[in-house]
Amino acid sequence: MMPTYRFGGFVLDPHDRLLTRDDAVVELNARYFDALVLLVREPGTLISKDRFLDDVWRGIPVTDEALTQCIKTLRRQLGDRAADPRLIETVPKHGYRFIASVERVGDEPAYPPTTSQRPSSAFRDILLLGGAGTIGGGVAGLIGGIFYGFAGAAQPLQPGIGAASILLVLMCLTILAALTGGAGVAFGIAAAGVARDQRWRIAGGAVGGLVIGASAKLLGLDAFNLLLGQSPGDITGGSEGALLGGAIGLGSWLARRGAGADSLRRTILITGATGAAAGIIIPLLGGRLMGGSLDLLARSIAGTRLRLDPIGALFGERGFGPISQIVTGGLEGFLFGGCIAGAMLLARRGLRTNS
Repeated sequence: MMPTYRFGGFVLDPHDRLLTRDDAVVELNARYFDALVLLVREPGTLISKDRFLDDVWRGIPVTDEALTQCIKTLRRQLGDRAADPRLIETVPKHGYRFIASVERVGDEPAYPPTTSQRPSSAFRDILLLGGAGTIGGGVAGLIGGIFYGFAGAAQPLQPGIGAASILLVLMCLTILAALTGGAGVAFGIAAAGVARDQRWRIAGGAVGGLVIGASAKLLGLDAFNLLLGQSPGDITGGSEGALLGGAIGLGSWLARRGAGADSLRRTILITGATGAAAGIIIPLLGGRLMGGSLDLLARSIAGTRLRLDPIGALFGERGFGPISQIVTGGLEGFLFGGCIAGAMLLARRGLRTNS
């Protein structure tokens, strides 16, 4: 059953499609009613033109004037003014935001526009969005594992099982690492996303990446020392995780600003670009991502069949050199950031559909 909303003396009932004030029905056509529902159910959230087109006009091409007329009519029927808004605020060149306090009728408490979700709903959304981002990280790990697996196999896959085993091991290793890192970054961004100021996503991604990166490095080095009596050295850790996570949080914030905020392609491209930038910067600062860590591992363990030299050869390097690390770092960052942000956007669409 859809909730009923109260705000500024009005009662909005999406289920029965009624807007009333003091028990008197306020007339709105179907499109304008849907636009009001979209605004009211997400108080404090910027609703872009693309969101209106997707949720209200459902992809039907309309001019900017149609949306402007819709908001103008809503303000007139609600007794609101653009110059001094109490209900609907215009964010020039970006969209509109419902700024009044909203109460869900029933046993659910009122909540102000600065907190657009109740605690239980926010916790549920964090779990779903964080879980989706974790899966997205796993998808990035799968793709990266296939790439490094084929590049790192010391012999063609067809003649023997050895090379196929290397491919399988590298796939499992990269998927595990990406799932772990994706969980830290995605849950950090999701938790920070409940704040009204969405710039907290940057800090959330950075903190999540830092905690997971540092913990994974500590456990990884201990495991190598325990099993092999030696560790590979300075593998990916907290600093790399913080930089990459912060970059993905930045991309997530940038993608939600302005027109096209709900576009999957825009989200993947913007977040992928900021992730790629971090992936390039990390090796330049002396850090390592997955490729660099695998190469370090291969050179640290005697007799290993793992080699990433074929990647270096593509750039005229002997071994997995600095150019190889920079290029693969950029690709890893793009893939990791794009998959996490894309998966979280798809999950957010599902939450809106079910709300």
